[in-house]
Amino acid sequence: MSAVPPTVQDRPAGRRPLLEQYRLMLLIRCFEEKAAELFQEGVIFGTAHSCVGQEAIAVGAAGVMRDTDYLVGHHRSHGHLIAAGADLRRMMAEMFGKRTGYCKGLGGSMHIADLSLDILGCNGIVGAGIPHACGAALTAKLRGTGQAAVAFFGDGAAGQGAAHEGMNLAATWKLPVVFVCENNQFALSADWRTLRAVEDLADRAAGYGMHGEVVDGNDVLAVEDAVDRALEAARTGAGPSFLEMKTFRRMQHSMRTNLPDVRDPAVLEEWEPKDPLPRFERLLRDAGVLDDEGIEAIRGDVETAVAAAVETALADEDASVDDLLPSVFGRHRRYPAPPEPPDSPERELGFVAAIREALDLELAADPDVIVMGEDVGRVGGLFRATEGLYEQYGSDRIRDTPLTESGFVGCGIGAALTGLRPVVELQFSDFAGVAFDQIMNQAAKLRFMMGGTPSVPLVLRMTSGGGLRLGAQHSQSLEALFAHIPGLVVVMPSNPFDAKGLLAAAVQDDNPVIFLEQKLLFFGDPVSVPEERYAIELGKARVVREGTDVTIVALGATVPHALRVARELEPEGVSIEVVDPRTLVPLDTETIARSVEKTHHVVVAHEAVQFCGFGSEIAAHIGQHCFWDLDAPVVRVGAPFYPMPYHKDLELATLPGPAEIAAAVRSLKTA
Repeated sequence: MSAVPPTVQDRPAGRRPLLEQYRLMLLIRCFEEKAAELFQEGVIFGTAHSCVGQEAIAVGAAGVMRDTDYLVGHHRSHGHLIAAGADLRRMMAEMFGKRTGYCKGLGGSMHIADLSLDILGCNGIVGAGIPHACGAALTAKLRGTGQAAVAFFGDGAAGQGAAHEGMNLAATWKLPVVFVCENNQFALSADWRTLRAVEDLADRAAGYGMHGEVVDGNDVLAVEDAVDRALEAARTGAGPSFLEMKTFRRMQHSMRTNLPDVRDPAVLEEWEPKDPLPRFERLLRDAGVLDDEGIEAIRGDVETAVAAAVETALADEDASVDDLLPSVFGRHRRYPAPPEPPDSPERELGFVAAIREALDLELAADPDVIVMGEDVGRVGGLFRATEGLYEQYGSDRIRDTPLTESGFVGCGIGAALTGLRPVVELQFSDFAGVAFDQIMNQAAKLRFMMGGTPSVPLVLRMTSGGGLRLGAQHSQSLEALFAHIPGLVVVMPSNPFDAKGLLAAAVQDDNPVIFLEQKLLFFGDPVSVPEERYAIELGKARVVREGTDVTIVALGATVPHALRVARELEPEGVSIEVVDPRTLVPLDTETIARSVEKTHHVVVAHEAVQFCGFGSEIAAHIGQHCFWDLDAPVVRVGAPFYPMPYHKDLELATLPGPAEIAAAVRSLKTA
């Protein structure tokens, strides 16, 4: 027998036994081959992605991670999950669409997570999980837990904006995160020459200001060593590392064999002898710790484990419709009625000051609350909503970010998943487009895709609407867009009193909240606002003014317009009731319905474009559920169907105001 290989003989203490590492690699291989077989039989449906050929990366990395370290996977992450200790039966059950699956059958193969093992989830959007790992690492850094995050992604994902933004953020903040790029030589079908100009992705690390290294991803011991060094650097404050693991995907992109395999046969032939499993077998044989009998025993053990998982999972209950709606939102908190505003001009606050006071009180009350965004620190925010908070709470909790909306929104999601309550500021709602995947596919859907398990207590503050001559890309009102996405709470206050209480409720809520601050309200008259901390229950509308003839349901900045119209038309004998929904999701349809039942006439007003605006939803609901209470059709008031112009007179003509609302009311009374 040959001499014991040095890598085996000098194995560091505390690492998993070599035979256990081999067993895990074989277990992953067996699991994936069985899954592919079941997919061909139609037992597993939809899609699934095999990691056959990449087992050494999952096992090597997990072998040196602490149990408390965070793991963020991708769409090809069965191996990462198994290596980290995930339950085979629950994994199979999820792939079968069973209620006993990790995500109750709502997520499927690409979205399995186990928060009890600090596995924060896998992702069907390529590269999207990288900023989440940054957020988890931020939580660990702020709490001083010594945890690190490991983010796995493929070479194709390295070209995504979220990957660049996340890595830049991690390096800038020296976050304890290890980026593991599994370069399996192909994206879906394209090789590296199609995807980029440089062969070694690790070369990019220098541009981010972090350590980069190319690793033999088919050598489990080399993977262990590289990840161990990177984790040690992360834990000791040296910041992130970029490890490019060279490996090979032995199967096609997914188990759906409906596409031709156009990979170069010469490349397949080159990588065939590099298969990590027989390679590790040879090493263990040479070391004298494995022989034919041992291999057969381990193979029998893992095949039995996989078969048992399949048998048990197949007999489990199918996914249930009862889990659908409860998995979208966590329960909203109930609050006592807010205090009455003080009758004192000394406690009058404008809209921005009320936002600032709410943030101050929430930061003081809960150490898990942090604020992040562009220029929120020393500048105090573009509209000064965070002025003074940096000096009071410091740079750890009031964090200026790079100009990477996707990166810092995703970071906020990861921080929310791991126990913080981030308040993320996007300077303008228009900029949400830059981060829209993180908002629409991540923040809004993670709870649902994980079977309703996690809380995502994240607030995304953003200014909305026109009035400042900022042009088409800084003046949109996008509330209808956000409200159309299940999983997002949408809040739209119309005055300083409500702004303070609703923002407090948003920060304390366990769901992602879009908090829209309309710019025209920044210039409204100050109102009396209680000094103490209070919250206004989400999903509760407010009747701002009682009336008997016409209901105006007004959103945001159109509420003051509606109140002005009510005062001006009162001498004409028109009694107007003004209803402010305050939150669009959840929408208080009961309060609106009671008002319609009383007045029988309705105008719905908002600053956004009228066509497909949120007023359409309110009008449709009234038409469907309050039809017999109506004496006339619902009239909508909104902006024309073109972008916001820059010229002041054109902008003024575009924004709906009191004149348009008054005309709508008069049209109802003369109909």
